[in-house]
Amino acid sequence: MAAVTFRDETAAGGGLDAFSVAGLPATMTVRELIRLRVREEVARHNARPDRRFTGLVQPAETGPDETEPDETEPDGGRPRKARHVDWERQADIAERAFLSNGFFVLVGDRQVEDLDEVVDLGGDPEVVFIKLVPLVGG
Repeated sequence: MAAVTFRDETAAGGGLDAFSVAGLPATMTVRELIRLRVREEVARHNARPDRRFTGLVQPAETGPDETEPDETEPDGGRPRKARHVDWERQADIAERAFLSNGFFVLVGDRQVEDLDEVVDLGGDPEVVFIKLVPLVGG
């Protein structure tokens, strides 16, 4: 079983976020990797919805901080309530963004270009997502 580290970078090479997932098969398609990544980050957010959503694709309903009015912030700021995020919707948006060059994916040190390309996960590679534009979808 393989372990993969998913890491985000800016186009300028700055690191943004990273997390690992273990127990994966030896090979997966790029589509499966993208969907797995989105499912994991959404599950982590939905388990603790009190924090800002920082996934590959920001849900369009609420913008970057994934909140809406409900209860007042302790600092007297705008009222906020965390929202549940739908991972399948986010994964569909991420696939479309990949196809329209909204982000690049590197597996190890190699760029992958096709959603159906099978990648070898032996050696527990890093899968790097390089965001070119803010990804908001709906």
